[in-house]
Amino acid sequence: MSPDYDEPADDAWELNGIWDELAEQAVIGAMIISRRAIGEIELVLGNGDAFFREAHRILYKTILAIHDTPGQNGAPDPIKIVAALRSTGELQLAGGPSYPHRCVDAVPTGGVGVDYADIVLDLYGLRQIEQMGIRLVQRARLRDTSSDEIAGMALTELQQLFGETASSTEAKLSVADRWPDFLDELDAGADPRAVDTPWPDMNEVIQFKPKEVTIVGAATSGGKSLFALNQAAHVAFRRNLPVLVASMEMGGSELLSRLTSAEANIEMDAMMRRRFGDQEWLKIARVTERMTSTAASNFILDDSPVLTISKIRSRVRWMESQGRKPGLVVIDYAQLITPEGPNAGKNRTQDVANISLGMKRIADEFDVPVLALAQFNRGQAGRRPAATDFKDSSQIEQDASTVVLLHRELDEEGMDTGPNAGKVMAIIAKNRNGKRGVEVWLQFEGRYASLRNLTSQTPPL
Repeated sequence: MSPDYDEPADDAWELNGIWDELAEQAVIGAMIISRRAIGEIELVLGNGDAFFREAHRILYKTILAIHDTPGQNGAPDPIKIVAALRSTGELQLAGGPSYPHRCVDAVPTGGVGVDYADIVLDLYGLRQIEQMGIRLVQRARLRDTSSDEIAGMALTELQQLFGETASSTEAKLSVADRWPDFLDELDAGADPRAVDTPWPDMNEVIQFKPKEVTIVGAATSGGKSLFALNQAAHVAFRRNLPVLVASMEMGGSELLSRLTSAEANIEMDAMMRRRFGDQEWLKIARVTERMTSTAASNFILDDSPVLTISKIRSRVRWMESQGRKPGLVVIDYAQLITPEGPNAGKNRTQDVANISLGMKRIADEFDVPVLALAQFNRGQAGRRPAATDFKDSSQIEQDASTVVLLHRELDEEGMDTGPNAGKVMAIIAKNRNGKRGVEVWLQFEGRYASLRNLTSQTPPL
Protein backbone atom coordinates (compact mmCIF):
# COMPACT_ATOMS: atom_id res chain seq x y z
CA MET A 1 0.00 0.00 0.00
CA SER A 2 1.32 3.41 -0.89
CA PRO A 3 1.66 5.97 1.92
CA ASP A 4 -1.10 8.53 2.27
CA TYR A 5 1.46 11.32 2.16
CA ASP A 6 4.33 11.66 -0.29
CA GLU A 7 7.77 12.31 1.14
CA PRO A 8 9.80 15.10 -0.49
CA ALA A 9 12.41 14.20 -3.04
CA ASP A 10 15.99 13.92 -1.83
CA ASP A 11 17.11 17.05 -3.69
CA ALA A 12 14.25 19.07 -2.19
CA TRP A 13 15.25 17.85 1.27
CA GLU A 14 18.83 18.95 0.72
CA LEU A 15 17.82 22.45 -0.33
CA ASN A 16 15.03 22.93 2.20
CA GLY A 17 15.86 20.59 5.05
CA ILE A 18 15.20 23.11 7.81
CA TRP A 19 11.70 22.19 8.97
CA ASP A 20 9.80 20.12 11.55
CA GLU A 21 7.02 17.84 10.31
CA LEU A 22 5.60 17.14 13.76
CA ALA A 23 5.43 20.87 14.61
CA GLU A 24 3.56 21.61 11.38
CA GLN A 25 1.18 18.71 12.00
CA ALA A 26 0.61 19.89 15.58
CA VAL A 27 -0.35 23.37 14.39
CA ILE A 28 -2.96 21.94 11.99
CA GLY A 29 -4.20 19.53 14.68
CA ALA A 30 -4.61 22.34 17.22
CA MET A 31 -6.63 24.37 14.73
CA ILE A 32 -8.91 21.39 14.10
CA ILE A 33 -9.70 20.74 17.75
CA SER A 34 -9.84 24.33 19.05
CA ARG A 35 -11.54 27.38 17.53
CA ARG A 36 -9.64 29.60 19.98
CA ALA A 37 -6.34 28.23 18.72
CA ILE A 38 -7.23 29.28 15.17
CA GLY A 39 -7.15 33.00 15.98
CA GLU A 40 -4.00 32.74 18.10
CA ILE A 41 -2.14 30.76 15.43
CA GLU A 42 -3.24 33.07 12.62
CA LEU A 43 -1.70 36.01 14.46
CA VAL A 44 1.63 34.16 14.38
CA LEU A 45 1.56 32.57 10.91
CA GLY A 46 -0.48 35.08 8.93
CA ASN A 47 -1.09 33.79 5.40
CA GLY A 48 0.55 30.42 6.10
CA ASP A 49 3.65 30.82 3.94
CA ALA A 50 5.77 29.65 6.87
CA PHE A 51 4.69 26.01 6.37
CA PHE A 52 7.27 23.94 4.53
CA ARG A 53 4.89 21.29 3.16
CA GLU A 54 2.29 22.34 0.65
CA ALA A 55 -0.26 20.00 2.25
CA HIS A 56 -0.03 21.95 5.50
CA ARG A 57 -0.41 25.29 3.71
CA ILE A 58 -3.54 23.98 1.96
CA LEU A 59 -5.00 22.61 5.20
CA TYR A 60 -4.22 25.84 7.05
CA LYS A 61 -6.01 28.00 4.47
CA THR A 62 -8.94 25.58 4.25
CA ILE A 63 -9.41 25.67 8.02
CA LEU A 64 -9.34 29.47 8.00
CA ALA A 65 -11.89 29.54 5.17
CA ILE A 66 -14.25 27.21 7.06
CA HIS A 67 -13.71 29.18 10.26
CA ASP A 68 -14.67 32.42 8.49
CA THR A 69 -17.79 30.96 6.88
CA PRO A 70 -20.97 32.31 8.53
CA GLY A 71 -23.12 29.72 10.28
CA GLN A 72 -20.30 27.26 11.09
CA ASN A 73 -20.60 25.78 14.57
CA GLY A 74 -17.65 24.44 16.52
CA ALA A 75 -14.15 23.81 15.18
CA PRO A 76 -13.54 22.88 11.52
CA ASP A 77 -13.65 19.12 12.10
CA PRO A 78 -11.98 16.61 9.73
CA ILE A 79 -15.25 15.79 7.97
CA LYS A 80 -15.86 19.44 7.02
CA ILE A 81 -12.23 19.84 5.99
CA VAL A 82 -12.28 16.77 3.72
CA ALA A 83 -15.56 17.90 2.15
CA ALA A 84 -14.12 21.35 1.48
CA LEU A 85 -10.95 19.89 -0.05
CA ARG A 86 -12.99 17.60 -2.30
CA SER A 87 -14.97 20.57 -3.57
CA THR A 88 -11.78 22.41 -4.52
CA GLY A 89 -10.00 19.35 -5.92
CA GLU A 90 -7.17 19.67 -3.40
CA LEU A 91 -7.81 16.59 -1.27
CA GLN A 92 -4.85 14.56 -2.54
CA LEU A 93 -2.54 17.59 -2.44
CA ALA A 94 -3.53 17.94 1.22
CA GLY A 95 -2.50 14.37 2.05
CA GLY A 96 -5.73 12.49 1.45
CA PRO A 97 -8.86 11.91 3.55
CA SER A 98 -7.05 10.46 6.57
CA TYR A 99 -4.37 13.12 6.92
CA PRO A 100 -6.37 15.64 9.05
CA HIS A 101 -6.85 12.84 11.65
CA ARG A 102 -3.10 12.23 11.63
CA CYS A 103 -2.53 15.89 12.41
CA VAL A 104 -4.98 15.76 15.32
CA ASP A 105 -3.02 12.81 16.75
CA ALA A 106 0.16 14.94 16.68
CA VAL A 107 -1.03 17.45 19.31
CA PRO A 108 -2.14 16.78 22.91
CA THR A 109 -4.36 19.88 23.31
CA GLY A 110 -5.30 22.91 21.23
CA GLY A 111 -3.73 25.20 23.81
CA VAL A 112 -0.17 24.34 22.75
CA GLY A 113 -0.81 25.07 19.08
CA VAL A 114 0.61 28.59 19.28
CA ASP A 115 3.87 27.21 20.73
CA TYR A 116 4.25 24.94 17.73
CA ALA A 117 3.35 27.87 15.46
CA ASP A 118 6.33 29.76 16.91
CA ILE A 119 8.56 26.81 15.98
CA VAL A 120 7.19 26.74 12.43
CA LEU A 121 7.77 30.50 12.07
CA ASP A 122 11.32 30.28 13.40
CA LEU A 123 12.24 27.48 11.01
CA TYR A 124 10.69 29.47 8.17
CA GLY A 125 13.05 32.32 9.05
CA LEU A 126 16.02 29.96 8.94
CA ARG A 127 14.96 28.67 5.51
CA GLN A 128 14.71 32.23 4.26
CA ILE A 129 18.24 32.91 5.50
CA GLU A 130 19.40 29.79 3.70
CA GLN A 131 17.70 30.85 0.47
CA MET A 132 19.05 34.37 0.81
CA GLY A 133 22.56 32.97 1.15
CA ILE A 134 22.12 30.99 -2.06
CA ARG A 135 20.92 34.13 -3.88
CA LEU A 136 23.84 36.18 -2.56
CA VAL A 137 26.35 33.56 -3.68
CA GLN A 138 24.79 33.54 -7.13
CA ARG A 139 24.91 37.35 -7.37
CA ALA A 140 28.53 37.37 -6.22
CA ARG A 141 29.51 34.82 -8.86
CA LEU A 142 27.82 36.85 -11.61
CA ARG A 143 30.06 39.82 -10.71
CA ASP A 144 27.44 42.24 -12.04
CA THR A 145 26.92 44.05 -8.73
CA SER A 146 29.32 45.69 -6.29
CA SER A 147 30.06 44.04 -2.96
CA ASP A 148 28.55 47.04 -1.15
CA GLU A 149 25.25 46.63 -2.97
CA ILE A 150 25.13 42.90 -2.30
CA ALA A 151 25.85 43.52 1.38
CA GLY A 152 23.12 46.15 1.41
CA MET A 153 20.68 43.66 -0.11
CA ALA A 154 21.50 41.14 2.61
CA LEU A 155 21.08 43.65 5.42
CA THR A 156 17.79 44.86 3.99
CA GLU A 157 16.36 41.36 3.75
CA LEU A 158 17.48 40.49 7.27
CA GLN A 159 16.02 43.71 8.66
CA GLN A 160 12.70 43.09 6.94
CA LEU A 161 12.58 39.47 8.06
CA PHE A 162 13.49 39.87 11.71
CA GLY A 163 12.42 43.48 12.24
CA GLU A 164 8.86 42.77 11.14
CA THR A 165 8.76 39.48 13.06
CA ALA A 166 9.90 41.12 16.28
CA SER A 167 7.57 44.09 15.99
CA SER A 168 4.55 41.93 15.24
CA THR A 169 4.77 40.23 18.64
CA GLU A 170 5.23 43.47 20.60
CA ALA A 171 2.95 45.90 18.80
CA LYS A 172 0.26 47.74 20.72
CA LEU A 173 -2.78 47.47 18.49
CA SER A 174 -5.90 47.94 20.59
CA VAL A 175 -7.31 51.30 21.64
CA ALA A 176 -6.89 50.24 25.27
CA ASP A 177 -3.19 49.46 24.74
CA ARG A 178 -2.57 52.72 22.90
CA TRP A 179 -4.56 55.01 25.18
CA PRO A 180 -2.01 55.60 28.03
CA ASP A 181 0.74 56.65 25.59
CA PHE A 182 -1.72 58.87 23.76
CA LEU A 183 -2.69 60.58 27.02
CA ASP A 184 0.99 61.26 27.70
CA GLU A 185 1.27 62.75 24.22
CA LEU A 186 -1.75 65.01 24.85
CA ASP A 187 -0.36 66.06 28.22
CA ALA A 188 2.98 66.96 26.62
CA GLY A 189 1.17 69.20 24.17
CA ALA A 190 2.92 67.65 21.16
CA ASP A 191 3.95 64.37 19.63
CA PRO A 192 7.11 63.54 21.63
CA ARG A 193 8.63 61.75 18.62
CA ALA A 194 8.22 64.70 16.27
CA VAL A 195 11.02 67.22 15.75
CA ASP A 196 10.58 70.92 15.20
CA THR A 197 12.36 73.32 12.85
CA PRO A 198 14.80 76.11 13.73
CA TRP A 199 12.21 78.66 12.51
CA PRO A 200 9.40 79.54 14.96
CA ASP A 201 7.15 80.78 12.16
CA MET A 202 7.54 77.44 10.37
CA ASN A 203 6.77 75.50 13.57
CA GLU A 204 3.29 76.98 13.56
CA VAL A 205 2.56 74.95 10.43
CA ILE A 206 4.77 71.83 10.12
CA GLN A 207 6.93 69.39 12.03
CA PHE A 208 8.87 66.27 11.11
CA LYS A 209 7.29 62.99 12.24
CA PRO A 210 8.51 59.37 12.07
CA LYS A 211 7.30 57.36 9.05
CA GLU A 212 6.70 60.55 7.08
CA VAL A 213 8.53 62.04 4.12
CA THR A 214 8.80 65.82 3.80
CA ILE A 215 9.79 67.13 0.38
CA VAL A 216 11.41 70.55 0.05
CA GLY A 217 11.45 71.72 -3.54
CA ALA A 218 13.18 74.69 -5.11
CA ALA A 219 14.81 75.89 -8.29
CA THR A 220 18.59 76.13 -8.56
CA SER A 221 19.93 78.51 -5.86
CA GLY A 222 16.48 78.52 -4.31
CA GLY A 223 17.71 77.73 -0.79
CA LYS A 224 16.78 74.07 -0.44
CA SER A 225 20.28 72.93 0.62
CA LEU A 226 20.43 75.71 3.23
CA PHE A 227 17.02 74.62 4.49
CA ALA A 228 18.15 71.01 4.81
CA LEU A 229 21.50 71.65 6.48
CA ASN A 230 20.06 74.22 8.89
CA GLN A 231 17.34 71.73 9.82
CA ALA A 232 19.84 68.91 10.27
CA ALA A 233 22.08 71.05 12.51
CA HIS A 234 19.07 72.07 14.59
CA VAL A 235 18.07 68.45 15.20
CA ALA A 236 21.66 67.35 15.91
CA PHE A 237 22.93 70.25 18.06
CA ARG A 238 19.76 71.71 19.61
CA ARG A 239 17.66 68.57 20.01
CA ASN A 240 20.62 66.20 20.56
CA LEU A 241 19.30 63.57 18.15
CA PRO A 242 21.39 61.59 15.64
CA VAL A 243 21.09 62.81 12.05
CA LEU A 244 22.06 61.37 8.68
CA VAL A 245 22.68 63.71 5.74
CA ALA A 246 23.09 61.79 2.47
CA SER A 247 24.35 64.34 -0.02
CA MET A 248 25.00 63.81 -3.69
CA GLU A 249 24.94 67.57 -4.25
CA MET A 250 27.96 68.52 -2.11
CA GLY A 251 31.11 66.83 -0.84
CA GLY A 252 32.08 66.55 2.80
CA SER A 253 34.37 69.57 2.76
CA GLU A 254 31.67 71.82 1.31
CA LEU A 255 29.11 70.48 3.75
CA LEU A 256 31.41 71.24 6.68
CA SER A 257 32.17 74.69 5.27
CA ARG A 258 28.47 75.52 5.10
CA LEU A 259 27.84 74.02 8.52
CA THR A 260 30.69 76.00 10.07
CA SER A 261 29.57 79.19 8.34
CA ALA A 262 26.07 78.83 9.78
CA GLU A 263 27.14 77.73 13.28
CA ALA A 264 30.07 80.15 13.70
CA ASN A 265 28.57 83.05 11.71
CA ILE A 266 31.54 83.23 9.33
CA GLU A 267 30.96 84.45 5.78
CA MET A 268 30.94 81.69 3.16
CA ASP A 269 33.42 83.56 0.99
CA ALA A 270 36.02 83.33 3.75
CA MET A 271 35.18 79.69 4.37
CA MET A 272 35.52 78.66 0.73
CA ARG A 273 38.74 80.64 0.15
CA ARG A 274 40.15 79.64 3.56
CA ARG A 275 41.05 83.23 4.27
CA PHE A 276 40.72 83.77 8.00
CA GLY A 277 41.70 86.64 10.23
CA ASP A 278 41.91 86.64 14.02
CA GLN A 279 38.17 87.25 14.28
CA GLU A 280 37.32 84.20 12.16
CA TRP A 281 39.71 81.95 14.08
CA LEU A 282 38.15 83.14 17.34
CA LYS A 283 34.69 82.17 16.04
CA ILE A 284 35.98 78.76 14.94
CA ALA A 285 37.49 78.23 18.40
CA ARG A 286 34.12 79.00 19.97
CA VAL A 287 32.33 76.25 18.00
CA THR A 288 35.10 73.62 18.18
CA GLU A 289 33.67 72.06 21.32
CA ARG A 290 30.28 71.75 19.62
CA MET A 291 31.83 70.27 16.47
CA THR A 292 33.65 67.59 18.48
CA SER A 293 30.83 66.78 20.89
CA THR A 294 28.81 63.58 21.15
CA ALA A 295 26.10 65.31 19.13
CA ALA A 296 28.61 65.95 16.37
CA SER A 297 29.72 62.31 16.48
CA ASN A 298 26.10 61.35 15.81
CA PHE A 299 25.80 63.88 12.97
CA ILE A 300 26.67 61.73 9.94
CA LEU A 301 27.51 63.32 6.57
CA ASP A 302 27.52 60.68 3.83
CA ASP A 303 28.96 62.21 0.66
CA SER A 304 29.54 58.96 -1.24
CA PRO A 305 29.81 59.79 -4.95
CA VAL A 306 27.21 57.19 -5.97
CA LEU A 307 24.32 56.85 -3.56
CA THR A 308 21.41 54.49 -4.04
CA ILE A 309 18.32 53.87 -1.92
CA SER A 310 19.93 50.59 -0.81
CA LYS A 311 23.08 52.38 0.36
CA ILE A 312 21.09 55.02 2.24
CA ARG A 313 19.04 52.28 3.87
CA SER A 314 22.24 50.43 4.83
CA ARG A 315 23.63 53.61 6.39
CA VAL A 316 20.47 54.10 8.45
CA ARG A 317 20.63 50.47 9.55
CA TRP A 318 24.30 50.88 10.51
CA MET A 319 23.42 53.89 12.67
CA GLU A 320 20.54 52.02 14.29
CA SER A 321 22.76 49.01 15.04
CA GLN A 322 25.16 51.31 16.90
CA GLY A 323 22.42 52.70 19.12
CA ARG A 324 22.09 56.01 17.30
CA LYS A 325 18.91 55.69 15.31
CA PRO A 326 18.46 58.87 13.26
CA GLY A 327 16.05 61.48 14.51
CA LEU A 328 16.10 62.78 10.95
CA VAL A 329 17.32 61.49 7.57
CA VAL A 330 18.14 64.17 4.99
CA ILE A 331 18.53 63.34 1.29
CA ASP A 332 20.07 66.00 -0.97
CA TYR A 333 18.61 65.55 -3.47
CA ALA A 334 16.09 62.96 -4.73
CA GLN A 335 16.73 63.20 -8.48
CA LEU A 336 20.47 62.64 -7.96
CA ILE A 337 20.03 59.22 -6.33
CA THR A 338 21.31 56.46 -8.62
CA PRO A 339 18.42 54.22 -9.74
CA GLU A 340 18.56 50.48 -9.09
CA GLY A 341 16.97 47.36 -10.53
CA PRO A 342 17.09 45.46 -13.81
CA ASN A 343 15.27 48.24 -15.71
CA ALA A 344 17.19 51.15 -14.19
CA GLY A 345 17.98 53.89 -16.66
CA LYS A 346 15.37 52.90 -19.24
CA ASN A 347 12.61 55.23 -18.08
CA ARG A 348 13.55 58.34 -16.11
CA THR A 349 10.03 58.96 -14.81
CA GLN A 350 9.81 55.40 -13.49
CA ASP A 351 13.32 55.64 -12.01
CA VAL A 352 12.41 58.72 -9.99
CA ALA A 353 9.07 57.18 -8.97
CA ASN A 354 10.95 54.13 -7.63
CA ILE A 355 13.38 56.39 -5.78
CA SER A 356 10.46 58.28 -4.23
CA LEU A 357 8.87 55.01 -3.12
CA GLY A 358 12.25 53.91 -1.72
CA MET A 359 12.46 57.04 0.44
CA LYS A 360 8.98 56.36 1.78
CA ARG A 361 9.96 52.79 2.60
CA ILE A 362 13.01 53.98 4.55
CA ALA A 363 10.73 56.23 6.63
CA ASP A 364 8.31 53.34 7.25
CA GLU A 365 10.90 50.61 7.81
CA PHE A 366 12.99 52.50 10.36
CA ASP A 367 10.22 54.66 11.85
CA VAL A 368 12.12 57.88 11.11
CA PRO A 369 11.25 61.21 9.50
CA VAL A 370 12.82 61.74 6.08
CA LEU A 371 13.52 65.19 4.64
CA ALA A 372 14.24 64.95 0.93
CA LEU A 373 15.12 67.79 -1.41
CA ALA A 374 13.87 67.90 -4.98
CA GLN A 375 14.60 70.03 -8.02
CA PHE A 376 11.97 71.90 -10.02
CA ASN A 377 11.49 71.65 -13.76
CA ARG A 378 13.07 74.41 -15.82
CA GLY A 379 9.61 75.59 -16.80
CA GLN A 380 8.98 76.79 -13.26
CA ALA A 381 11.61 79.54 -13.45
CA GLY A 382 10.27 83.05 -12.94
CA ARG A 383 6.89 82.18 -11.45
CA ARG A 384 5.40 81.03 -8.18
CA PRO A 385 6.00 77.25 -7.88
CA ALA A 386 3.34 74.56 -7.61
CA ALA A 387 3.45 70.99 -6.24
CA THR A 388 3.35 69.72 -9.84
CA ASP A 389 6.65 71.38 -10.74
CA PHE A 390 8.97 68.60 -9.57
CA LYS A 391 11.45 67.42 -12.15
CA ASP A 392 11.01 63.98 -13.77
CA SER A 393 8.11 62.58 -11.73
CA SER A 394 4.90 63.67 -9.97
CA GLN A 395 5.29 60.62 -7.69
CA ILE A 396 7.58 62.70 -5.46
CA GLU A 397 4.66 64.89 -4.41
CA GLN A 398 2.25 61.96 -4.09
CA ASP A 399 4.47 59.96 -1.70
CA ALA A 400 5.17 62.91 0.60
CA SER A 401 3.21 63.77 3.73
CA THR A 402 4.40 67.37 3.58
CA VAL A 403 5.60 69.45 0.62
CA VAL A 404 7.39 72.76 1.11
CA LEU A 405 8.11 74.88 -1.98
CA LEU A 406 10.79 77.54 -1.69
CA HIS A 407 10.50 80.61 -3.90
CA ARG A 408 12.92 83.50 -4.32
CA GLU A 409 11.79 86.41 -6.47
CA LEU A 410 14.85 86.73 -8.72
CA ASP A 411 14.95 88.94 -11.78
CA GLU A 412 15.61 87.74 -15.34
CA GLU A 413 19.36 87.79 -14.71
CA GLY A 414 19.03 85.78 -11.53
CA MET A 415 19.67 88.75 -9.25
CA ASP A 416 18.02 89.01 -5.84
CA THR A 417 16.36 92.41 -6.22
CA GLY A 418 12.97 93.97 -5.64
CA PRO A 419 10.80 94.53 -2.56
CA ASN A 420 11.44 91.02 -1.22
CA ALA A 421 15.19 90.94 -1.82
CA GLY A 422 16.97 88.78 0.72
CA LYS A 423 13.83 86.80 1.52
CA VAL A 424 12.54 83.40 0.54
CA MET A 425 8.90 82.35 0.57
CA ALA A 426 8.21 78.85 1.92
CA ILE A 427 4.87 77.66 0.58
CA ILE A 428 3.28 74.74 2.42
CA ALA A 429 1.75 73.11 -0.66
CA LYS A 430 0.80 69.83 1.03
CA ASN A 431 0.35 69.05 4.69
CA ARG A 432 -1.45 65.92 5.87
CA ASN A 433 -1.14 67.00 9.50
CA GLY A 434 -2.23 70.61 9.25
CA LYS A 435 -2.93 73.63 7.14
CA ARG A 436 -1.75 73.88 3.57
CA GLY A 437 -1.42 76.88 1.31
CA VAL A 438 0.27 78.79 4.14
CA GLU A 439 3.20 81.07 3.24
CA VAL A 440 6.09 81.42 5.67
CA TRP A 441 8.74 84.03 4.90
CA LEU A 442 12.38 83.39 5.87
CA GLN A 443 15.43 85.60 5.69
CA PHE A 444 17.84 84.32 3.04
CA GLU A 445 21.42 84.83 4.25
CA GLY A 446 23.48 82.94 1.73
CA ARG A 447 26.72 84.53 2.85
CA TYR A 448 26.28 82.76 6.20
CA ALA A 449 24.77 79.59 4.71
CA SER A 450 21.61 80.22 6.69
CA LEU A 451 17.90 80.80 6.53
CA ARG A 452 16.78 82.93 9.45
CA ASN A 453 13.38 83.41 10.99
CA LEU A 454 11.35 86.53 10.25
CA THR A 455 8.43 87.81 12.27
CA SER A 456 5.11 86.21 11.42
CA GLN A 457 4.23 89.37 9.51
CA THR A 458 4.37 88.81 5.73
CA PRO A 459 6.71 91.24 3.97
CA PRO A 460 5.14 93.63 1.47
CA LEU A 461 4.58 92.34 -2.08
